[in-house]
Amino acid sequence: MDGNDKIRALIVDDEAAARRRIKQFLGELPDVEVVGECEDGCEAVAHIERCPPDLLFLDIQMQRLGGFDVIERVGAERVPAVIFVTAYDEFALRAFEVCALDYLLKPLDRGRFQSAVERARTQIQNSRAAGLDLRLQRLLGELHSEARRRRVSRLEVRSCGRTVFVRVEKIDWVGAADNYLELHAGNETHLIRETMSQLEARLDPSMFVRVHRSTLVNLERIQELRPLFNRDHLLVLRDGTQLTVSRTHYEHLLSRLRGD
Repeated sequence: MDGNDKIRALIVDDEAAARRRIKQFLGELPDVEVVGECEDGCEAVAHIERCPPDLLFLDIQMQRLGGFDVIERVGAERVPAVIFVTAYDEFALRAFEVCALDYLLKPLDRGRFQSAVERARTQIQNSRAAGLDLRLQRLLGELHSEARRRRVSRLEVRSCGRTVFVRVEKIDWVGAADNYLELHAGNETHLIRETMSQLEARLDPSMFVRVHRSTLVNLERIQELRPLFNRDHLLVLRDGTQLTVSRTHYEHLLSRLRGD
C-alpha cells in the first residue's frame, strides 16, 4: 500500500445506527475512505471477495451470518486488517486480548475508536507481518472450543417450586415470548428466562438453526418449506406446526438443510 493512498474501509454491522457512528468517526480521518457498508455477513463475504478492503469493521453478533462466520467463509489468510465491533461478551473480549486482536465495544467511544484505527494503520503498513491470519485462526479455535464447552444436553426449567430438566433433542422449536423463551417439546411447552442469542450459543449449531429473529428450530423436525408472497417462507414441522422463515435467514437455513 503506497503511503499516499487512503485506507479503504468496509463497515459491516446489522445496526444502522452503529454503521452511521463508525462512518461519522471515519469521516474525521482524512486518510481513510469508506468503500462500502454491509448490513449482514453474507453481503460482507461477497464484498470482500469482489473488492477486498484494507480495513474491516466487523460486527460479531449479526442475525444473518455473524462476524466469526464471515472470517471462516473468507478464510483467515484473506481477511484484511480487522477491528471487531461487539456488545459485551466476557469470553469473546478475553479471546481478542489473548490473540492480540483489536475490538470496539458498543456504544462506540471516539477516543478508543481512534486508537484502534491507529493500530490498524501500523498493521496495514506492515503488510500483515504480525501474522494476522494465524491470530485469527487461533481466535476461531478458542471460540469454537469455548462454544463446545458451553453447549448443554439438557435445559433447566423452574416452575411452581420445582425444577424440570428438558433434553435438548426433545425440543421441536423455540419461540420468543416477551422476556421469556417458549420451549416446545412435543405436547409440552416450557418457559425459561433467557435471550434467544444466549440460548442459541448454548445449543449445538448442528442441531438447531435460527429461522427468524424470534425463532429457533430443531433441524430434524423440519418437513417442508413453502414460499410466501413477500419473499418470506413458511416452514412446516413434522407435527404440522407452521413457522415463518424470514428472508434474512432463508439462505442459511437452506444451506443447512442441504448439508453445506
